[in-house]
Amino acid sequence: MLWETVRLALQAILRNPMRSFLTVLGVVIGVAAVIAMVTIGRGSAAQVTADVQTLGANRLMLSPGQARMGPGSGSGSARPFALSDVDALTDQLSSIETGAPTATRQMVAVFGNTNHRTSVNGTDSRYLVVSDWRLAAGRAFTSAEEGGRAACILGHTVKQELFGHADPLGEDIRLGTLSCQVIGVLEAKGASAFGTDQDDVVLIPFRTFARRIAGSADVPLITLSMRDGVSTDRAVGDVTALMREIRRIGPGEDDDFTVNTMEQLSSMLTGISNVLTGLLSAVAAVSLLVGGIGIMNIMLVSVTERTREIGIRMAVGAQAHQVLMQFLVESIVLSALGGLLGIALGLALAALGAGLLEVPFVPDPGVIALAFVFSAAVGIVFGFVPARSAARLDPIDALRH
Repeated sequence: MLWETVRLALQAILRNPMRSFLTVLGVVIGVAAVIAMVTIGRGSAAQVTADVQTLGANRLMLSPGQARMGPGSGSGSARPFALSDVDALTDQLSSIETGAPTATRQMVAVFGNTNHRTSVNGTDSRYLVVSDWRLAAGRAFTSAEEGGRAACILGHTVKQELFGHADPLGEDIRLGTLSCQVIGVLEAKGASAFGTDQDDVVLIPFRTFARRIAGSADVPLITLSMRDGVSTDRAVGDVTALMREIRRIGPGEDDDFTVNTMEQLSSMLTGISNVLTGLLSAVAAVSLLVGGIGIMNIMLVSVTERTREIGIRMAVGAQAHQVLMQFLVESIVLSALGGLLGIALGLALAALGAGLLEVPFVPDPGVIALAFVFSAAVGIVFGFVPARSAARLDPIDALRH
């Protein structure tokens, strides 16, 4: 009986294929949009996690001042760090493997007739360990260079912009008034979680940066790496306790520094991605509501067009619940077909979007199944009123139609 009802429903749908397709178009668009948004959102979250891994999953970043939102946010008048703070953190804490000072300034790098604006970081060889960054060519800074000699290590982007395919090792580039010899080239890392080019950087010894560029030995950022097996909470606690002691912060007084972890960064970026995905999916789901209204409208028209057919069926013995089931099944089949088409279109759009955005394609079978079930539910909810209208027709009035 059920199969016969489905067969009749398919016949009624195929009788007007163009009208049937336009009827389910809203469901197709709604399901496709939801699946595409959720899939791309999951891919973005996976990309964020991968980007954080490239930064160094075991990294801590120590900056002066407290991170606050709103008026009065920022470091304010907090005292900057010193190189001795980096050595103290590395030497006195068993939870910390090593640490490196970092100071940054935007400058123009010049080689011959070519120039490129880039980020110049004053640091030392420990930075390569902390950030898990390997050299593609050349070497790290020697102790003599870290004492103040002019040497530099180029990021992949800077190397390409200034030298192209030529070998830059041993060549001199100019950073403002500072001339430094290229001793190494970093491996390419690509874009960061914030979309910035990590390879657009030049590393020079911190003391050289302090004397020749910044004019100050203040350390605005300390980057630390934890030892393997050490929990983030323990490392943060150790760093906080030692820095409070070094900076003579008394009991009950607020810290005048902030310790940020990669877990916090990953959670923040993933949370933002999930919120945006949820909002976009909610907007896309409105198309399902519009599609349901379209199905209801066309089914009501279908009941009017087939009033005489309904009267004949009732006259030869069809019960009201059988007529209701016939029109309800038609509505469910319409919306289910729309759901299947929407799933195929959504996955295709998600694959295309993932390719354009360069994020992983991560389809979620649970979301796909839920979208299909929801599309079928739309047929039940919005098809019930037309089906009930058909079932309540008086056979005599229907035959007179």
